[in-house]
Amino acid sequence: MFDLPPCPAPQGWRVLLRLYAPSCRRTRSNRLARVAEQFTSRTTGIVVVGINRPKAKNSISKNLVKMMSEAVEDIKKDNRVRSVIICSLVPGIFCAGADLKERSKMHQSEVGPFVSKARALITELGNLPVPTIAAIDGAALGGGLEMALACDIRITSNTARMGLVETKLAIIPGAGGTQRLPRVIGVSLAKELIFAARVVDGTEACRLGLASHSVEQNKSGDAAYLRALELAREINPQGPIAIRMAKLAINQGTEVDLSTGLAIEEACYAQVIPTKDRLEGLSAFKEKRRPHFKGE
Repeated sequence: MFDLPPCPAPQGWRVLLRLYAPSCRRTRSNRLARVAEQFTSRTTGIVVVGINRPKAKNSISKNLVKMMSEAVEDIKKDNRVRSVIICSLVPGIFCAGADLKERSKMHQSEVGPFVSKARALITELGNLPVPTIAAIDGAALGGGLEMALACDIRITSNTARMGLVETKLAIIPGAGGTQRLPRVIGVSLAKELIFAARVVDGTEACRLGLASHSVEQNKSGDAAYLRALELAREINPQGPIAIRMAKLAINQGTEVDLSTGLAIEEACYAQVIPTKDRLEGLSAFKEKRRPHFKGE
């Protein structure tokens, strides 16, 4: 794992490209790195987490869980981060789910603790205070889709394939899939997809509400990633504290009744009132200029 060397840019501008397993030499992987570098020069606070296990189809192993957990912890500690993109550096694959070769070598007593760690990782990903975007340019199956479901927004290419297929292996989704999928697309439809282990393409995923956007795949195989970058650029200029509070209010409010949700919104609104960013927003509006938010 390593960080992409930072490009020349004003202090505080940053993109972090984390690669898992040895560096991939494929053209698409190199293009992705170049796009991230170029993007840094004009956008602040975007973190790109790229999964790169080409021989294992980005499957979730013990080591991947460990490294991604470290990445999530790094992001949580850095107040400069405005948004996070989860993507793949392997053409045609987002994440194929659990590493079944590794799983087959585990003793039965090891399986439960490993699934618990994977579930904890995906929970922490979902709890990140900043917007998270899953850019799905290939297959997102089992735990791979569960990882994407933990993100705030999912963008797919039309050729992507998505599904919780665990029942084919006589198990159930164990990293949040049985809970998050019904919350995203509804209980009845989620049951149907999980019971049948059905896989849908990116276009169908968008129709079902499983993805926010479905884009036509390009020749380099990174159309969803490029659309995710565009969306991050749209989000990042907004007040960072306001974005964090909006996410908190939405996440907590959707789990309770309306009255309690409104109280949560009020509490979150109270957090933005004393900020310098709020005053900057008012000044910028009055002076008819773009605001310069600092997250203060």
